[in-house]
This record gives sequence, structure tokens and C-alpha cells, in this order.
Amino acid sequence: MVNDGSIPQRMVTSEEAAELQNAFVTRVYGWMAAGLMVTAILALATVQSPQLLEMIFSNRLVFFGLIIAQLGLVVWLSARIEKMSALAATFIFVGYAALTGLTLTVVFLAYTLSSLASTFFVTAGTFGVMSAYGYLTKRNLTSLGSFMTMGLIGLVIASVVNIFFNSETIYWVTTYIGIFIFVGLTAYDTQKIKALGAVSLEGDEVAQKGAIMGALRLYLDFINLFLLLLRLLGRRK
Repeated sequence: MVNDGSIPQRMVTSEEAAELQNAFVTRVYGWMAAGLMVTAILALATVQSPQLLEMIFSNRLVFFGLIIAQLGLVVWLSARIEKMSALAATFIFVGYAALTGLTLTVVFLAYTLSSLASTFFVTAGTFGVMSAYGYLTKRNLTSLGSFMTMGLIGLVIASVVNIFFNSETIYWVTTYIGIFIFVGLTAYDTQKIKALGAVSLEGDEVAQKGAIMGALRLYLDFINLFLLLLRLLGRRK
């Protein structure tokens, strides 16, 4: 029912606001965990399927097509989230996680399972600490986020350039800088998600889309941090 002003709206208490914020943040981390689970299941299933492996890696166009599809889904979701339904946004996020699982198969083939597991736990621990810091700190991390975003752009450019130069020095420099960047972004993105949960999200539709976008940001932070740490800690087969 639309409030025409004749019925006064009840003010939300601080306790209720805190409960709504915690519920939103819990939803974000729930979807992030679901995305990581989909990625892991698809990667493991693909490694154990000779047919899927042949389909993905027998033709480079297929593999690079999957990567392009991944990028396309992220751009599409980020640009069109306000105009699409919450259900569509959720399906796109899950689809992106599934595609990531297919492309990450190359990592599962290159590294030992034990080093993948140990690196995952190191990543989870680092991510958890920085996420807790971002959630609990009273410091405004906006300036840190802007700095890390600029650094991320530089990191992408340097990584693309190194495809042609194939410099080991650039490879390791970008590895260490990349770890630093995604550690910082984890704290910044967590604080942004907490702040978003503190504002009034009118209706479950809006809240779900906000949760999906928050989950996507944290998912990307986790996956990229994992891949960069794997360069340092992973043992190749």
C-alpha cells in the first residue's frame, strides 16, 4: 500500500537497522561462497572429464571464447544491474562463476592438488583478516580504494604488455604488487558493502541485486588473490 502521508511511517530503531545491515552482509557473503563453490565444483568436474578437457583445450578459440564470455558477463552485469531483475542478476553471477570454473581448469592441471589446497587456505585466511578489518575499522577507506583501483588499472596494463615481452622481472613485480592491491581492495570493498547495508534498501528485489554486486566484488577479490598467491606458493606438477 502506498503511503499518502496520512499514515505516519514508523522509525527504524538502531537495533533493527543493525539487524538489517547484518542480514544484508550475510547475504552478500553467502552468495560469494556459493559462487566459489560453483567455480570449484566445475573446475574439479572438468579436470576429471576427458571429453570436457578436449572440448576446451583442443581448440584455442574455445578457451579464449570462454574468457571473453567471462569478461562480457562482468561488464554486462555491472552496467545493466539496475535495469535487470534480481533473478537475472543472480543467474548471470552464477553463470560467471561456472565459466570461471571452466577456465580455471588450466590451473588445476598445472599445479599439484596439495599446493592448490594450501594456497586456498592461505587465501581464505588473508581474505578473512582483511575483510574483518574493513568491516570493523572506523577509518574511511575511500582514499585507499581509489589508490588501489588506480593500481589495478596499472597492473592490468603491465600484465598485457608482459604478454609480448615475457619478462620474468615484470612477472614477479606484478605478482607482489597484485597481492598488495587485492588485499587492500578486500578491505575497501567490505567497508563499501557494510555501508550499503546500512542504508535503506527498499524491497527484496533491490536488496538482492545489491547483494549480488557485493558478492561479485568480493568473489573477484578472492579469485585474483588466490591466483596471485598461487604463483608464489603453488607447486607445479
